[in-house]
Amino acid sequence: MSFRTGERRIWDTTATLEALGGADVALWIWEPESDRLRLNGAARALGLGPLAPECSSAAFRALALPQDRAQAEEVLKVREPGQPVVARFRVRGGEVCLWRGVWLEEGVRAAGVVAAETKFSASERCDLTGLLDRRSFIARARERLTKTGAHELVVADLDRLRRLNEALGHDRADLVLAALGSRLVAAFPSDAVLGRIGEDEFAVLCKPDGYEPAEMLREALEQPLRIAGFDIHPTLSVGAVSAEGGLEAPDPVELLRRAELAVEAAAAAGRGGAAAYGRSMETDGLSRLALEADLRGAIGRGEIIPYFQPVVRLSTGALSGFEALARWIHPRRGMLPPDEFLPLIEEMGLMSELGAHMMHAAARQLSIWRACHPAMSAMTVSVNLSTGEIDRPGLVDDVAQTLRDNNLPRGALKLEVTESDIMRDPERAAVVLRTLRDAGAGLALDDFGTGFSSLSYLTRLPFDTLKIDRYFVRTMGANAGSAKIVRSVVKLGQDLDLEVVAEGVENAEMARALQGLGCDYGQGFGYAPALSPQEAEVYLNEAYVDGAAPVKARG
Repeated sequence: MSFRTGERRIWDTTATLEALGGADVALWIWEPESDRLRLNGAARALGLGPLAPECSSAAFRALALPQDRAQAEEVLKVREPGQPVVARFRVRGGEVCLWRGVWLEEGVRAAGVVAAETKFSASERCDLTGLLDRRSFIARARERLTKTGAHELVVADLDRLRRLNEALGHDRADLVLAALGSRLVAAFPSDAVLGRIGEDEFAVLCKPDGYEPAEMLREALEQPLRIAGFDIHPTLSVGAVSAEGGLEAPDPVELLRRAELAVEAAAAAGRGGAAAYGRSMETDGLSRLALEADLRGAIGRGEIIPYFQPVVRLSTGALSGFEALARWIHPRRGMLPPDEFLPLIEEMGLMSELGAHMMHAAARQLSIWRACHPAMSAMTVSVNLSTGEIDRPGLVDDVAQTLRDNNLPRGALKLEVTESDIMRDPERAAVVLRTLRDAGAGLALDDFGTGFSSLSYLTRLPFDTLKIDRYFVRTMGANAGSAKIVRSVVKLGQDLDLEVVAEGVENAEMARALQGLGCDYGQGFGYAPALSPQEAEVYLNEAYVDGAAPVKARG
């Protein structure tokens, strides 16, 4: 090989890498035998800087968002030579990227390119809502931030979009998104920059002159909708970040990252939360990674256990049973409430495993209590079926075997199902629920009234219990709408010969009001929070001796 040829090749390689970097594209090579992923080009611009110039498969998986890790595995999956690699996912602190490549040399390695998804998109607006897409929103925000003065970026994530898609179907769920886009346009001044920056994310950049952008966004988008006969009550997790415009204004990509960190913090606080960006959120991401690592195997190690909240018959005050609720006894951090780990369990695909574990443990505990207290032979325990668990293969056999193993009669083990799980496929759900009832399980419809309520399916499904969501119970004294919903659900239960349980009973006054309406059962902090098995044993003994469960006079 001549010097000139070698020189040309060196120049070509250098020029190629420079061109890729300038175009915000990176080259990748994956070598599974040496567990090495190499990156060249615009890795840092794509949020892949922590992985460059090379990393292990474990580091690659860790950088991907938890909900996108199945897609990240598509890059690592070994294939036959010539097979393509196509994956779309997002890493922490980066945009959604497309990975394309091919397997080479008898499966020894794969190679390809990765670029921001927006590089492959020609349109600047979302076809569904007419709002700016993510790439165009960032470009327009960059222009707007050159103007001096205070700016505020607000990002809103629509809660439970996946469940909305499952319950209504994608076409009807798209109507919800389109309606929200129209409301956003109507609510904000014409000079605000508005975008749909993700499947379920909306963004606004504006100057907060005389109004609070986050509150305006929430007020506009959280109004009820009626789509195809279903009442939809959208709720949002909202994050906000402020910035000064001008020559030293922050990059809009960084600003968007901060706002989305605030959205994650808001979502972790519960449905309909809000948060403003703070520096502490930067360490929260690392804490979340550590929590994910601890969570793997926590079920098998016996760290996640059922706590038991009493369910009380309102007419007599007698203890009727318990609802089993998951609590994580972390070896270093102590007891963690469910909102700190259940979203992670869902993202990691462990909900079915958790559901089976909770059912087995709760049934075993109920069997022990019934043996120790023969006079309370009618006592029950309720267990929540996790999202999608109604479709778990072997569920019916598992329920039947659990009842046999613990010598529990029909109806002693109650399974609670949410409306959204039913509405994904009502006909199939009806078949599964009838089979579960035939196997001996009691069936409760949980959080009735909060989902996509359609009364027609209630008459076709074999429920024996309706549970009123705690929000309506807690607010029925001050909110006429909530009071009407509670009365309507109780009357509906009576008409359909279903037992009704009110969640969120906080004091004796609430209990009396619910009893006056004809509600059968109550549960909530007015009786007791979720109790450890040992505390529940004490509560059970006291209720047995006194003949009634204690209830707070005020709360």
